[in-house]
Amino acid sequence: MIDLTWYNELIKPAFSPPSWIFAPVWALLYITIIISFMLFVVKQSGCRKTEGYVWFFVQILLNLLWSPAFFILKNIGLALAIVIFMDIAVFIVIRKFYCVSKFASTLLIPYFAWILYATYLNFGFYLLNR
Repeated sequence: MIDLTWYNELIKPAFSPPSWIFAPVWALLYITIIISFMLFVVKQSGCRKTEGYVWFFVQILLNLLWSPAFFILKNIGLALAIVIFMDIAVFIVIRKFYCVSKFASTLLIPYFAWILYATYLNFGFYLLNR
């Protein structure tokens, strides 16, 4: 169970957004992620797609692991490690998708920017709440 009382009591880093912004931003990002993946799947290309599939599912797994690490385990350090690996994985996905579909790759740039921002926030939470 997610304990929002715990989260609300944390010292927040500078430039932390209001809590209400996360749901609409993630909804929009998940839509672009799905569209990007669908374009990657259906687009015919001379590029090998296997690594793109592997890295896409790695970053999805990391994405799914972050919330339980942060909110359920309340382990800010583990969540930070996960989001750093997610940054790397999404960057690789963008590169792998680019060979197949430049548009599919471009659709992932806002997601990448958001998780870089999330990395900054997570690092701030880690430093401020140790």
